[in-house]
Amino acid sequence: MVRERKGKRILAAALVVALAGGMVQNTGASPIRDAQDKINEANEQLDQTNSQISDIEKKQDTLQKEIDSLDSELVALLLDIEVLKDEIAQKEADIKQATSDLKQAQATADKQYESMKKRIRFMYERGDNALIESLLGAGSMADFLNRVEYFNQIYDYDRTMLTEYQETVTQVADLKQTLEQEQQDMVALQENQEHQSKELQEMLTKKRATMDDFDTKLAQAEALATQYKATIQEQNEIIVAEQARIAAEEEERRRQAEEQRRQEEERRRQEAAQQQQQQQQSNGSGGSSGGSSSGGSSGGSSDDGGANPDYRTNVSGQEVVNFAMQFVGNPYVWGGTSLTNGCDCSGFVMSVFGHFGISLPHSSYSLRSCGQGVSYSNAQPGDLICYSGHVAIYIGGGRIVGAQSSAIGIATQNATYRTILAVRRVL
Repeated sequence: MVRERKGKRILAAALVVALAGGMVQNTGASPIRDAQDKINEANEQLDQTNSQISDIEKKQDTLQKEIDSLDSELVALLLDIEVLKDEIAQKEADIKQATSDLKQAQATADKQYESMKKRIRFMYERGDNALIESLLGAGSMADFLNRVEYFNQIYDYDRTMLTEYQETVTQVADLKQTLEQEQQDMVALQENQEHQSKELQEMLTKKRATMDDFDTKLAQAEALATQYKATIQEQNEIIVAEQARIAAEEEERRRQAEEQRRQEEERRRQEAAQQQQQQQQSNGSGGSSGGSSSGGSSGGSSDDGGANPDYRTNVSGQEVVNFAMQFVGNPYVWGGTSLTNGCDCSGFVMSVFGHFGISLPHSSYSLRSCGQGVSYSNAQPGDLICYSGHVAIYIGGGRIVGAQSSAIGIATQNATYRTILAVRRVL
């Protein structure tokens, strides 16, 4: 009966120790699990934020390249506008000179005409008698023939000089008209370039505003990433601290269990000794009844766990020229690419060559570097003739075809009407 009570007490003690250890483990598991859940959530959000940062940086890189390209194009366009202003001023000076030359030529022709009229009037007023007297006054047949030849030479000279002067007047007038038309074309081109410059500046303003917005979003995303990293570090510290607390409590539990086990063994030893002494006293010196007493012992155990453009084609230049000439007379539309409904100078070149499967940029500035550069003296039909802010197709014989201006449309003209910056061969 005594042994049964001892066994129950030992079992109860072991259960208390085991329950205490389980409570410690359950108490510690919840903070660690919560911290780990927060780390997992923060890691997932950090991955998403890093992905957003990478996406923003790629968009910034792409946008910066676009801004750099637009900046370059704008600088080139502004330079083209300045060059064109100088060419317009030079053309205006040429027109003034042509006007002066025209007045001089007209005055010379009028003077020649007046001189011829005076000689004719003199001969008419004097009548044929003066001519006859002059001829009859000849001293010999040779002198007579010389006088006849002299009168004929005067007549032929008057007619020849008058014809030459009249042709000069016509040529100078035609030159003046050509210069005035070329000046109008360049003024229209300048207006188009200034409009294009304004649009480029507006595009740059918008893109720079977008870049500023990207900078703001990037700063916000980086701030979030910093917060998530701080959360992860904080929760890791919580886990480490919680694991240390659990380990300390587990060690204390083991120590208490060991102490309790030692005390229980000491108590059982004392009880056994006391019982043996009592039996010896009750039996006296007579025999003794042997018996064995056994005490059950139970131990608790716990698991120590823890948680821790080269362009080469088979197309001939003449084929390109023949195709391009079909659209002479069609309208000019700034920014357009339609050969029938309207296009600008680079749009005309791009669409003509595109018909033959040759891809060229829609930019007179970019076309200056396409293909292979050749000299104007070696230009062939189908080559690109590049000017400041303008481009056309060489058709041979010193002529070009291209979309000139809104006033002229698609037309042909002299290739050297302006300063040629480059001749590019893309065939």
